Amino acid sequence: MRPDSWRDSDLFRLLVLGVRDYGIFMLDPGGHVVSWNPGAERIKGYTAEEIIGRHFSTFYPPEDVRSGKPEWELRVARAEGALEDEGWRVRKDGTRFWANVIITALYDDDTGELRGFGKVTRDMTERRRAEQKLTDRRRLLAHLVEAQEQERQRIAWDVHDDTIQAMVAVGMRLQLLARKIPEAHRESIDQLDDAVSSAITRLRNLVFRVRPPAIDRQGLCESLRTYLADTGMAGEVRDRFEREPSDDAAVTIFRVCQEALTNVRKHAYASGVDVDMSTVDRGFLVKVTDDGVGLPALDRDSGHFGLIEMRERAEAAGGWCTVSARADRGTEVEFWLPDVRP
Repeated sequence: MRPDSWRDSDLFRLLVLGVRDYGIFMLDPGGHVVSWNPGAERIKGYTAEEIIGRHFSTFYPPEDVRSGKPEWELRVARAEGALEDEGWRVRKDGTRFWANVIITALYDDDTGELRGFGKVTRDMTERRRAEQKLTDRRRLLAHLVEAQEQERQRIAWDVHDDTIQAMVAVGMRLQLLARKIPEAHRESIDQLDDAVSSAITRLRNLVFRVRPPAIDRQGLCESLRTYLADTGMAGEVRDRFEREPSDDAAVTIFRVCQEALTNVRKHAYASGVDVDMSTVDRGFLVKVTDDGVGLPALDRDSGHFGLIEMRERAEAAGGWCTVSARADRGTEVEFWLPDVRP
């Protein structure tokens, strides 16, 4: 709709001229600049006198000009009414910036004739740089977590295949020796055998904590149930996943739950804890809730109570993790991981 009076038009002009965070300008049907606001001058570096009359392909990198991208964008805007794009643009001094661009085709109300295009440009370089830093940080965290899991697996295999097997062999030799020595020395051998058996049990528990083999053999849910049982706390693990997580996601879920359950056992003074796993927003949502003393006591007793490690693991997998006090009693650790499989 056209402005009802020159005052409306004047107010609109003042609005466009007053905007400095956005470059707002007009193109004729051929793509030549016919108007220019201070925001466009600030972002692109050209004054109105320098740029009016020039083709808007001036703002595009050479490779985009060669590929015909500016003309293609005008064709799409004309055919569909508007086009939105993000990509590199070039300032007057030759430097590049990441821009969000909207091109709108403008038609005469009476004749339907194309009068030109409205173009709005926003400099998104800082946002893109921040997103890139976050992506790089998550990629680094993912590599660190992967390296940590590989090292855990190597240690677990070494302990299981070397140390535990050697201890088992020692235990068998002690049992054979116990049959051959005099009765007076058998009690000492039995004590040694008990010590070796106890050490083997502790080593096997260590292997499970370092790299739980049940994840590969029995799945995530059974691994968590076994770990929960080992903590001595009452509770339940509910598996409401629509499909099993990938191997990497299963390990991440187990590790975050392991940290949460360890903190509950050490600091929450809880009598019970529940783990609920469900499928939400094309990903895996897990809640670990306890009936312990609550968040303030956990914070006082254990500093960050593993929150940093839990968050980093979840974020490295592209998800999130929060810790909050429950309304009645206790604490809830909630985290979500995306299901990256097709």
